[in-house]
Amino acid sequence: MKPRVEIIALGGTIACTPDAGAGGVAPGLTGADLVAAVPQLDALAQIHAGNLSNLPSTEIGLPLLFDLAAAIRAHENGGTTGIVVTQGTDTIEETAFVLNLLHRGSVPVVVTGAMRNPSLPGADGPANLLAAVACAADPGCRNLGVIVAFDDVIHQAAWVQKRDTSSTGAFWSPAPLGWMAEGRPILYARPPRSPGFDVPPDAPLPFVPILKPGLSDPPLLVQACLDEGATGLVLDLAGGGHVQSPWLDPLSAAAKRIPVVFSSRTRGGRVLSRTYGQAGGEIDLLNRGLKGSGDLDALKARLVLMLSLMTGGPDRFDDFTDLSWRAEDPEIPFPRRSR
Repeated sequence: MKPRVEIIALGGTIACTPDAGAGGVAPGLTGADLVAAVPQLDALAQIHAGNLSNLPSTEIGLPLLFDLAAAIRAHENGGTTGIVVTQGTDTIEETAFVLNLLHRGSVPVVVTGAMRNPSLPGADGPANLLAAVACAADPGCRNLGVIVAFDDVIHQAAWVQKRDTSSTGAFWSPAPLGWMAEGRPILYARPPRSPGFDVPPDAPLPFVPILKPGLSDPPLLVQACLDEGATGLVLDLAGGGHVQSPWLDPLSAAAKRIPVVFSSRTRGGRVLSRTYGQAGGEIDLLNRGLKGSGDLDALKARLVLMLSLMTGGPDRFDDFTDLSWRAEDPEIPFPRRSR
C-alpha cells in the first residue's frame, strides 16, 4: 500500500497567481491546485491536500504555527506517513525552525515552496513539491524532525537560511542532510533531535525585538524597547559578538531587567565566548550578564527566547544554542552515513 502524505498549504509564491489589480502576483492557488499540477505525485503516495491559510509568508505568525503543529500531531495520530508544508520562502527559515521545536513525533515534516511563481518560465514549485513528497514518504526521513527540501537539497531546520532574494538555490546550510537523486532522498547524516517546547495554549506572545547596531549608531533603541514593554532583547552584533562602547551601559542596565542575547550578524560560525576581552567584546558582554546565542543567528535566537518565555522563563534558552553533533560513543568520531 502506498504511504499517506498530507500536504498542508499556507500560501506563498508557490501558490501565487497574477493579480491585475495589484500589478503583480499574490497567493491564490489551493493545496489541491498544487497537487493537480504535479501528476507524478500519484506514483509516490496517497495524497491529500488542504489549506490552513493562503497568505504571503510574512503574515505567518506564531499562533498560526501553533495551529499547524496541532494539525501535524492530529495527522500523525491518524496514521499519516508524512507531512509536507508549502509556504512562501521569505520566512521558511523561521517557520521550519519553530516547527522543529514543536514537532515531537516521528513522521517526517518537510517544508518547501518556490522562488519562481507558477506564471513564470521555469517555475520551481512543482519540482520542489515532488521532492518534498518523496522525502515525506521515505522511511529514511523518519525521526529527523522538520526538514526543508528545496532545489534538490535537503536541509535541517535548525541550520537552514535563505541567502538570496530570487535565486532558485536561495536556501543554504553549512552541512546539508542530503540531496535528491533520481527522485529519491539520499541522506548523508542523521542529526540528533533537538529538545522541544510544549507551549500552553493561553501563553501570551512576548515582545522580543532584534537590534542591529551599525557604525556610529547610538543606543537609543535599547531604552525605547524597555519603555514599550520588551520582555527580552536580541542583538545582531558585528563579528563574533561585539558592540561599540556607548552601548555597554544601556545593555548592562537592560540585562538586569530582562534577558539580553547577542548573536553575530555574519550569520556564519558560532558566537565567540572566550577570545576578545576588550570593552564590547564577547567576554565583556558575558560578564555584564548578556547571553551568547551560540550557533543560533538572531532570527532563531529570538524565537527560542520567545518560546522559552512562553513556557516559564528564559532559563531553557541555553539548552538550544549548541547545534553541533555530539558522539555518544567517544570512539566514534563522526556520525555514520545512512545507506
